Amino acid sequence: MPREIDEAWIDEAIERYRRLDVLRGEFEKAVAVHVVSVHSPDGSIEILVTAAGEITGVHIRGSLQHRGAAELSREVQAVVTAANEAARWARRKLHDEVFGEFRSLGER
Repeated sequence: MPREIDEAWIDEAIERYRRLDVLRGEFEKAVAVHVVSVHSPDGSIEILVTAAGEITGVHIRGSLQHRGAAELSREVQAVVTAANEAARWARRKLHDEVFGEFRSLGER
């Protein structure tokens, strides 16, 4: 006996795939342009990072002459780690905004 084909379900799946593709494009654009600013613990270094994880700016505040290499290295490491975490946070928030109301096929 031949199987019945639920054409309405197939049409809905195709439409959902197209919508998902559009949303994925919007998400990729959003993460590329959404910028988060993070600072080192002492506030002397600022990094601008996109939600995609690309560092777009590094700003040093004040003089570096009074610092040793080890101290500066710790501050740089701390702010780069914070930038990575901030990018992940921003990506999650954007993902929730873009895909938050996208229901699964089982939720008819």
